[in-house]
Amino acid sequence: MYIVIAGGGKIGEYLAGVLLQSGNVVAIIEEDLATADRLSEVLEGRYIVIHGDGCDSKYQEDAGIRRADVFVATTGQDDDNLVSCEIAQRVFNVPRCIARVNSPKNQRIFKEVGIECVSSTSLIANLIEEETLLGSMSVAGLLTHGNVMLAEVVVPKMKHHPNDEGIEVSQIAMPEGSIIVAVSTRDDVFVVAPDTALYSGDKAVVAADSDVLDEVRAVFRAL
Repeated sequence: MYIVIAGGGKIGEYLAGVLLQSGNVVAIIEEDLATADRLSEVLEGRYIVIHGDGCDSKYQEDAGIRRADVFVATTGQDDDNLVSCEIAQRVFNVPRCIARVNSPKNQRIFKEVGIECVSSTSLIANLIEEETLLGSMSVAGLLTHGNVMLAEVVVPKMKHHPNDEGIEVSQIAMPEGSIIVAVSTRDDVFVVAPDTALYSGDKAVVAADSDVLDEVRAVFRAL
């Protein structure tokens, strides 16, 4: 995956390191020159560091935002994180935008404009769960001695289906050995039927053989 991160502070650096260790390609936009220079020296893997303002579309463009799978804003300023995510989402159509929210009272604002938000504490905790950001999947449980996994997959902003109409479960070509069993929305959790529609931001609960999780991830990214 190609991930663009706005903000190269402690959280941005940690996130970049985790993603790079997993074989992803990362671009970091950092406004402070000294921090940008240091990141250029300490990170390992396939990455670029852009010295600039993550709220400026020019620097997002320099970071390769048009091919990004995920955009993450990790600065200490909620206003900056909101603006940079909105630019990535609305101008460059990035499928998934995630913002660090420093003040809990601002979470509602982010959610109303369709931006995923997490507090800095929960962001670090989620990174420990290996699938949380790497493909929009988090493991919810294990079944049958670990051979079958129950996982949550976040439905991304869809490129090939109308986001306002959603996509019916029957239209999603799930790989053999996997099935969508439930959906979690902002307001409810319920078992799916073939005509159940999934919308961007919903969490599909998937039961799958452990060796097809990568394929499940790819199916949702391709919607």
